[in-house]
Amino acid sequence: MKRLTIILAALAVLSGCDRGTHPRMIGSPAPDFTITDPERTVSLHDFRGKPVVLNFWASWCGPCIDEMPSLIEMQKRMGTKVVVLAVDIRDSDSEYHKFLVKYHVDLLTVRDDKDKSADLYGTTGQPETFIIDSAGILRRKLVGPMDWTSSEMIEYLKTL
Repeated sequence: MKRLTIILAALAVLSGCDRGTHPRMIGSPAPDFTITDPERTVSLHDFRGKPVVLNFWASWCGPCIDEMPSLIEMQKRMGTKVVVLAVDIRDSDSEYHKFLVKYHVDLLTVRDDKDKSADLYGTTGQPETFIIDSAGILRRKLVGPMDWTSSEMIEYLKTL
């Protein structure tokens, strides 16, 4: 009985925590950033007017490798209605380019060698994805690999 009381008390305390269901920044303007790598300069504000799927990944991340094909396919299906911005963090230039070639990545990608954009969003791992609506408001945070081609995800993105 004492053990059950302790478990129930712990559950009551934890139920007040909303970090899992409502992460910080949701409903707020997405933090803007500009990243310059040897190939391009990308600024988040350039995509205002379109929903953005902001994906943080790394070449050595197994779940990122698993997720990338569905992210690429979702971008193909959605066309110009959604912008996928895949930001590589914690990789060297050669690791980044090897990954792009090996996995046939034809998304808008940029390498953030200083992790400044990931720090702005408070990422804790990879892959970590933020969905930003056309007005620049952060709507969702997704941690871990996703099936971006699921009908639920495609329909959700269409609503933005």
